[in-house]
Amino acid sequence: MRKIIVLSMITLDGVMQAPGGPEEDKSEGFKYGGWVAPYGDDEYNKVVQKELQPADYLLGRKTFDIWVDYWPEHGEFWPGINERTKYVLSKKLKKTDPKVKGWKNSVVIRTVGDIKKIKSGKGSDILVWGSSKLVQLLLKNDLVDELRLKIHPLTLGKGKKLFDIGTIPAAFKLVENVITPSGVIIAYYKRAGKVKTGDLTV
Repeated sequence: MRKIIVLSMITLDGVMQAPGGPEEDKSEGFKYGGWVAPYGDDEYNKVVQKELQPADYLLGRKTFDIWVDYWPEHGEFWPGINERTKYVLSKKLKKTDPKVKGWKNSVVIRTVGDIKKIKSGKGSDILVWGSSKLVQLLLKNDLVDELRLKIHPLTLGKGKKLFDIGTIPAAFKLVENVITPSGVIIAYYKRAGKVKTGDLTV
């Protein structure tokens, strides 16, 4: 069985929208695109380079549309991004769409059942970048094996969030962490069963 690993840059209040640049995602009037830029340093970049190792990818439609306009021409910065399989979850995107056919190894899937079938098969781990609605769907259906979070020291108040509607109660175990000189907490969590409770008043 393959693991589904969610990688996300988030703020302290969980916003994950448009970390990379001002034009990345202005939907719903978002004004803070590129909020990650002030926090880059050697330690941060080292972690990112490690995460860019070749894998297969699972993307939401919005993230796919952003990526397909960029990575085919900039693949030298991300080894394997153009060669490896990109699964894009969409109810409306046609498999014959020029973008799908033009970016090699792009595969349109339709349902959670399709994701489960891919996950249960053989192959490399499947990485999820961005794709807020897709991540929430995965969390709702308990399909996330690992969370790899970069928690940045700022709040934005508004914007697409990592944890939102549909997240189920679930426990995770911290397996790796780094704090960068710029104050970013990089934390890797693995799924660890059910939520346990106790009573601190006893």
